[in-house]
Amino acid sequence: MAAAPWLYLSRRRSSTQTSLRRFLICSSSFDADEFISSQSRVIGGRGEEEVRFSGALFSRMIHSSTYHPYRQIPLPHSVQLLDASLGCRGFSSGSSNVSDGCDEEVESECDNDEETGVSCVESSTNPEEVERVCKVIDELFALDRNMEAVLDEMKLDLSHDLIVEVLERFRHARKPAFRFFCWAAERQGFAHDSRTYNSMMSILAKTRQFETMVSVLEEMGTKGLLTMETFTIAMKAFAAAKERKKAVGIFELMKKYKFKIGVETINCLLDSLGRAKLGKEAQVLFDKLKERFTPNMMTYTVLLNGWCRVRNLIEAARIWNDMIDHGLKPDIVAHNVMLEGLLRSMKKSDAIKLFHVMKSKGPCPNVRSYTIMIRDFCKQSSMETAIEYFDDMVDSGLQPDAAVYTCLITGFGTQKKLDTVYELLKEMQEKGHPPDGKTYNALIKLMANQKMPEHGTRIYNKMIQNEIEPSIHTFNMIMKSYFVARNYEMGRAVWDEMIKKGICPDDNSYTVLIRGLISEGKSREACRYLEEMLDKGMKTPLIDYNKFAADFHRGGQPEIFEELAQRAKFSGKFAAAEIFARWAQMTRRRCKQRFMED
Repeated sequence: MAAAPWLYLSRRRSSTQTSLRRFLICSSSFDADEFISSQSRVIGGRGEEEVRFSGALFSRMIHSSTYHPYRQIPLPHSVQLLDASLGCRGFSSGSSNVSDGCDEEVESECDNDEETGVSCVESSTNPEEVERVCKVIDELFALDRNMEAVLDEMKLDLSHDLIVEVLERFRHARKPAFRFFCWAAERQGFAHDSRTYNSMMSILAKTRQFETMVSVLEEMGTKGLLTMETFTIAMKAFAAAKERKKAVGIFELMKKYKFKIGVETINCLLDSLGRAKLGKEAQVLFDKLKERFTPNMMTYTVLLNGWCRVRNLIEAARIWNDMIDHGLKPDIVAHNVMLEGLLRSMKKSDAIKLFHVMKSKGPCPNVRSYTIMIRDFCKQSSMETAIEYFDDMVDSGLQPDAAVYTCLITGFGTQKKLDTVYELLKEMQEKGHPPDGKTYNALIKLMANQKMPEHGTRIYNKMIQNEIEPSIHTFNMIMKSYFVARNYEMGRAVWDEMIKKGICPDDNSYTVLIRGLISEGKSREACRYLEEMLDKGMKTPLIDYNKFAADFHRGGQPEIFEELAQRAKFSGKFAAAEIFARWAQMTRRRCKQRFMED
């Protein structure tokens, strides 16, 4: 398929090892200027020099020249913007061809966003069969009818691929997913395998249904279907919920089922704790276990990352020095973690100095290193400096990837320099790095922030044309932008399109829709979707419950609140149940008062 004209663009320019532990004890703050005097270089196992960091300090790198000026590269010249009135229909609820009319004329855009995808295995399942099953679950689960009986009548040829794909479609809706999973388990001639079990484990982990998750894990154990992925899912789930003891308790389950606890497993747990901003807990666990295994480079790197995430540079520096003390040479990954830690802690000058030491002494910065720096400059609107680093990266022989371009696009887009954004998009194509899903999401977010939902829709259509799958976040952003602009019809059309494409709405999707419907004055319809959320076992949305309830209160319908209170209580949403119950009482009193007056 030929790429649209707007996606092409032109390029702008063709000694002895000194212990520093005393600093750890006496320093309580990070003083950048002290680093140069307290820092030493040590000789590694291969006779190479390595930088050590003072316990509390980290700023001035030895032999690091002051920030040397890059040669000035002119910013991309302005390009005349393409005509905004494209012949592009937005979302059409009557047709699955969402890109009708926008083929080659979509002028703008691309995006950035994060979305975690599910690991894919080549599937042999007929998509129409998946659709049939999902339709039955959707329609009958919501109506509380005998979903299982209808599934029985379908006489499905159950396969593990089919189960995994259906569970993927309901990955944000644990109740229908689990009910389908249990139904499949009882089908004669079918038995779940490790992959289907792990898919269900992931859904339970994401929704923090820990008791059920552990029960499923133990059932897998009795059937001999446990894998390392199973334990990893559980560890990460407990760590993300800051349940450190339970996360560590997974080790006991591993021992119970004769799984070896090696350095990779320990690293996984330490990393999960660090990502959950439990750096201190990860360190305590490491200190307890370090005599039982041999830490490797990854071990120290995940500990380093844990401390950097909570902005504790003193402990980060200690881990760095411990790494060297144990004969390990910090690699480019460790250096990049430290760069991010410094920037996260608002130590930009120190990050720049570390970056230049990397350039002069090694390890040489890679594309990731440059991306970290450029992203921070873009966040601070220092676009000229961001371009200088970008050009220096190219001069160093590194090929920029979509992530680097996405940072620049976001930076210039935030400054409303859309001509430069289009130039960057064009350059990405010319250099063989076409926009990816994150680039598209970044531009959709940009259009949403500038209250230009129609442009966001055009970007979406171009995304589809280029065969890039939109994420749930893509739909959430576009839907929200339409509701904010009070274009309620298009907001609902985005929801319909998302459902049609088989994207499972998440908590945010429902929250955006329900808020939009309340804003439109359609509280009764919003109530239906709120009930649907509760039935599926999802979180209660953060909405203006008083406005929501006031509409029904004026109408004198206490039974609606009572029903919602009952559903919320049954789903374990006790705070929401209390709110609904209170409104039910108020409405009943008001109805009674009216009756007495009449």
